[in-house]
Amino acid sequence: MNWEQLLSLKRYGDTNKRLRKEQNETRLGFDVDYDRIIFSSEFRSLQDKTQVIPLSKIDFVHTRLTHSLEVSVVGRSLGRQVGQKLLEKYPHLHRVHGYQANDFGAIVAAAALAHDIGNPPFGHSGEKAIGEFFKTGEGHKYKTDLTAKEYQDLCDFEGNANGFKIMTQSRQGREGGLRLSYATLGAFMKYPKESLPKKPSKAIEDKKYGFFQAEKEAFVDVANELGLTKRSKKDDLSFSRHPLAYLVEAADDICYTIIDFEDGINLGLIQEEFALEYLINLVRETINTKKYNQLTNTKDRISYLRALAINTLIDEAVTIFMNNEDALLKGQFNVALIDKSRYEAQIGDIIKLSIDKIYHSKEVIDKEIVGYSVINKLLKAYTQAINNHFNNALSNYDSLIIKGFPSTLNVEKHSLYERLLSICHYISLLSDSQAIIEYKKIQGITY
Repeated sequence: MNWEQLLSLKRYGDTNKRLRKEQNETRLGFDVDYDRIIFSSEFRSLQDKTQVIPLSKIDFVHTRLTHSLEVSVVGRSLGRQVGQKLLEKYPHLHRVHGYQANDFGAIVAAAALAHDIGNPPFGHSGEKAIGEFFKTGEGHKYKTDLTAKEYQDLCDFEGNANGFKIMTQSRQGREGGLRLSYATLGAFMKYPKESLPKKPSKAIEDKKYGFFQAEKEAFVDVANELGLTKRSKKDDLSFSRHPLAYLVEAADDICYTIIDFEDGINLGLIQEEFALEYLINLVRETINTKKYNQLTNTKDRISYLRALAINTLIDEAVTIFMNNEDALLKGQFNVALIDKSRYEAQIGDIIKLSIDKIYHSKEVIDKEIVGYSVINKLLKAYTQAINNHFNNALSNYDSLIIKGFPSTLNVEKHSLYERLLSICHYISLLSDSQAIIEYKKIQGITY
């Protein structure tokens, strides 16, 4: 892989190349990507989607939206620092092509902003609930009528693949989806492979998958434009990551490690003395003891340590990236950047405590139980209605369900796979509150 291709400004849906030297410096194409994501309805819905702790009356708990904004800020810093070092290593990128350090920051910031845009309501339990409907629930009956890869898409419904769908899916009046640059799309794709084959692998790219069969053609187009290295030797599609995807992942890892931990402290799920000890172990080399001792309350102490921790891990991730840049371009770097950190033990301690005290807390478990029930009921009613519509077997109830769908949901799809996927996609776009409202309506609980 080479940086000239990887930094493609061409927009998805374009037929012509775009050159960096021809860009308007006041609003670079990569900045336009950021703007298009943040003004999209799919991004706005993240304000009412759970990050980890269920939405509550306490205003400092993070939603998917605040989390995404913070990941984007960290991603921008990572990208700019890496960009500066890459331009020193490859001066022709600036001298010949006109790229600036901030370009790298803008790409990573935009991709990081969108990293959770495809996540369904109720956090990762929402993904699992959709998958289990098809794996072991009523949706299992469709297995024999789908290809293996189509069925696997549904059984392992993946927010990353759904995000790629949102950003590239055309509909009337919106050809090319959000029409983002290929560079930003590439940096977004943490798992550039299809849902099958699933096999044991130490490569980070194989942890999940990054596109549905419905977007296979779009994915190949992006991979080819960027010159991503093909990993698979057969017809199964699998590519090496765009190097900047490692920075998007690092930004996410840094934020959920430190900021979820901070939420747990502020909610009283983690005792202050434990929290301070764990964070101080991470920033011991950079802490200003005099300044720290002047802070008189828990919130200020935690905030100070959080800022130090994030800066420490940003510097660490940049160093690891540059030390391994050759391997990244060759597709030979197979772990997350933070997994190579000298602070791996301290990070592991924080994550272990977070799992025990936050992710397994009663609030989180209760949210997941609700999510399973809501999504299962919606899938049952919606898939039945859309399939009965296709088979000319609509009941009056089905007809009412169909009328309640937005105009953007095409109920005329001839492929069973596309009909089922369109329902999963529609549900994924609902916020937590919207999903509960739809559930209550179907259950006849309230109107």
